[in-house]
Amino acid sequence: MGNTDKFEMIANIYDTPERIQIAKVSSDAIRDYLVDAKSKNAIDFGCGTGLVGMNLLDEFNSMLFLDTSQNMVNQIKQKVTNFNIQNVDTLCFDMEKETITDLHADYIFMAQVLLHIQDVELVLSRLIDVLEEGGHLLIVDFNKNENIVSDIVHNGFNLEELTDIMTKIGYRDIQFKTFYKGNKIFMGQDASMFILDSKRGHQ
Repeated sequence: MGNTDKFEMIANIYDTPERIQIAKVSSDAIRDYLVDAKSKNAIDFGCGTGLVGMNLLDEFNSMLFLDTSQNMVNQIKQKVTNFNIQNVDTLCFDMEKETITDLHADYIFMAQVLLHIQDVELVLSRLIDVLEEGGHLLIVDFNKNENIVSDIVHNGFNLEELTDIMTKIGYRDIQFKTFYKGNKIFMGQDASMFILDSKRGHQ
């Protein structure tokens, strides 16, 4: 369900006005949850062309853009070169297929990524290992939408169910809210988006 092949094909035409707008409201929502982040390191997980992370570069000490699609990562590398951006790294990696041991961050955010992940519990378990103790995972995605039937993405998320999964894994202080509603923003359907903030507790 990673849909990497699809993203490889659309990487160079991905930055449409609609996606840029959604990225802006998503990054604004994430910014509201950051605490003393200027000295912290972040990962834009499933970053695509970096639309969300690029909006948040000034909020962190450094940022790693991570995606399963090499073409998406190449788009970010191009932006980094074009705009002479410092304190940025890129990594092409699939956390559904492999674990990674030498990766650590104070903040991980994922915007419209979870719906593409088949084994949500597996990836969230691997991400908690990347977080420093007390570090935050921020998820921006769609609320559950029964109008959408798809075999390639989840049709959004029930936040109580997601909270249960995350609590079992070891995430703490979970809070969430719906922050955006839009027309035809989720596979042609009207939909609403949530932001969820969570912390890695003591292991």
